[in-house]
Amino acid sequence: MSGRDSEAEGLPGTAPAAAGAAAIVAATAAATATASAAATAAAEAAARQAYGRLLSWLAWQWRDIAAAEDALAEALLAALLHWPRAGVPARPEAWLLTAARRQLLKAARHQRVVEDPAVTVLFPDEATPATEPPAVPDARLRLMFVCAHPAIDAPVRSALMLQTVLGIDAARIARACLVAPEAMTKRLVRAKAKIKATGLRFEEPEAAELPQRLAAVLEAIYGACTLDWNEDEAAGPAEALADEALHLARVVVSLLPTQPEALGLLALLELNASRAAARQDAQGLLVPLHLQDVTRWDRQLIASAMAHLRAAAAWQHAGPFQLEAAIQAAHASRQRTGCTPWGDIRALYETLVALHPSMGARIGHALAVAYAVDDASAGLALLAGIDTPQRHTHQPWWAAQAHLLQRAGARDEALAAYERALALSRSPVLRATLAARRRALAGPAP
Repeated sequence: MSGRDSEAEGLPGTAPAAAGAAAIVAATAAATATASAAATAAAEAAARQAYGRLLSWLAWQWRDIAAAEDALAEALLAALLHWPRAGVPARPEAWLLTAARRQLLKAARHQRVVEDPAVTVLFPDEATPATEPPAVPDARLRLMFVCAHPAIDAPVRSALMLQTVLGIDAARIARACLVAPEAMTKRLVRAKAKIKATGLRFEEPEAAELPQRLAAVLEAIYGACTLDWNEDEAAGPAEALADEALHLARVVVSLLPTQPEALGLLALLELNASRAAARQDAQGLLVPLHLQDVTRWDRQLIASAMAHLRAAAAWQHAGPFQLEAAIQAAHASRQRTGCTPWGDIRALYETLVALHPSMGARIGHALAVAYAVDDASAGLALLAGIDTPQRHTHQPWWAAQAHLLQRAGARDEALAAYERALALSRSPVLRATLAARRRALAGPAP
């Protein structure tokens, strides 16, 4: 969400964490015996820090997402071949951009269209000043609004943004969306093919069109922030992706300050970010929200979130992001009062579930009810009521089940649920946390 760099060859200065780019580098490095460790490390670093920025700029300029992805992959491979001999360039991102642009132009020449005005206009003289500033100043956010075009199937718009703009691989997106990785991959391939086949124009939507495309953009930003925390070793630090989501949410609000759900999402992300310092204990294990040290919460971020939440509420048009932000705001009140208002949190969850009955909302509701009435069985009954096929492979459901079974005194059932939650967890931090809880419940070995 934050962490802006200086501009490189006209690129908007932002620094996303591109996990998918690292996978490209790793795959090509395995087949490139001449790549030195230093060059590989430099390419991986450039990919992680700049993949989303470079891809967004190339796709916007070339008007072809798939071609931009292919060209950037070729540039990364060229870096692995060239940098060990010539040395790592002073500006790796600029080198990758130049190599990718050459690849795109080479492909255009091969197709005998390089002289077509429709192609040459895509690469204007960089010295020529723009006639007017773009309506959406962030290149990645601009491409996200393009991915929200009405011609693209609604169910895949947010996933397309996560993969194309933020560099998240299809398997990780699939887990977040509770679908099979193969199904998600097919959806994304079909979406890109449709963009190319239908000649979808990459024109930036006018200001009047932004609100109609906003919902999918907000979902993608939220999805980036809620992917499993530090999900796997190769995914890169989750804080960088969360920072990127916060940055994009702030840009959206600057563009659409009267959209209550945009304000609600920004408040939600600010509240989540305010607790970063308290999220883990001295051993590196996760600390439940209601047990975190409130003195370590960022008061400035909380105050900003509260202001945005009040601004959203003034429009009197509640939505899921506003309700989720209100739930987190209720938790934040413990910093002032010293206690968690479980009754209020329960009521907010009930409203959220009625409006948007997602798996996460229903699990949160079950936990809130258990704490509000001080009866784990009440929460367990609600968890049992989530009777969907996804439940059996949904790690948060099993973690909540284990926790409530432990509170209910059902030791053996809780141990089994912890085992299931552990088997479904990819995050090293989460696995360590669940394992520690299970060991504490099992007690010393006989």
